[in-house]
Amino acid sequence: MDRALRVNVTLDPEHDAKLTQLAERTHLEKGTLARSLLLQAIDEADTEPRNVVALLDGIPGAWERAMENLASARRGETIALDQL
Repeated sequence: MDRALRVNVTLDPEHDAKLTQLAERTHLEKGTLARSLLLQAIDEADTEPRNVVALLDGIPGAWERAMENLASARRGETIALDQL
């Protein structure tokens, strides 16, 4: 049985405004348009490991957030998966 995976994405105000504008122009709900855009990006993504690393390195603040979250986890500031 195929199951859909639900993903929640938080957009910064600039990208939210752009998504809103695109949705209005295409007469689509923002969620529908966002899902379509994400699926297209995933389909076009290069899965070559070095390219994935370059993509991740291009995310502003990603390394810093990862390190902050690692430190938080080491301090025990986590929630068990079965409690979510």
